Amino acid sequence: MSITLVAGLGNPGREYTDTRHNLGWVVIDAFARQKGLIWQYQAQFEADLARWDRPGHSTCYLAKPLTYMNESGRSLAAIARFYKLAPADMVVVHDEFTIDLGLLKISTSGSAGGHNGIDSVLRLLGATFTRYRLGIGPKEPRQMDIKDFVLGKFTPAQQLIIDKTLDHYLKGLDLLFTSGVEKAMTTLNRRDPHETDQP
Repeated sequence: MSITLVAGLGNPGREYTDTRHNLGWVVIDAFARQKGLIWQYQAQFEADLARWDRPGHSTCYLAKPLTYMNESGRSLAAIARFYKLAPADMVVVHDEFTIDLGLLKISTSGSAGGHNGIDSVLRLLGATFTRYRLGIGPKEPRQMDIKDFVLGKFTPAQQLIIDKTLDHYLKGLDLLFTSGVEKAMTTLNRRDPHETDQP
């Protein structure tokens, strides 16, 4: 596998800034800044796109679909068609309420799990892409509607956890590029970044 596209999912518009559902955008924005990349709006893809020319490697693209979450697959499918990218070489960075806040899981299969953005990608690109799953759970209060929860904003205490974990998210993406999906899954899926490292 050679990663050719990393997409962060989110919703455009000021009212969605800092909501749980936009955590994918937060991470992909930080990753682009770290690599010194510049976003450019591409109308044909309904997305912001950044090109990453990695020395000694094939070109990779970072994407932020601007179609609203529920139509994310439409944007990514357009990018895939234009650049002739295989879905198996794509990583989709997204929030997931079934994973506790601050934790990170990587998977290469599975259902949408109630995530409308992932459902859209599955419908239009199939199931072979890699999911970079950013925990935003647990959903509290439990009786809250999922939509209200994911479109809500992080509390100050929750935002502090995100701020402290951001470097872990970025290192995880780097690990995907340097070591591949299997190694990244083995390393990251079992690790709580907030635990003290043992000597």
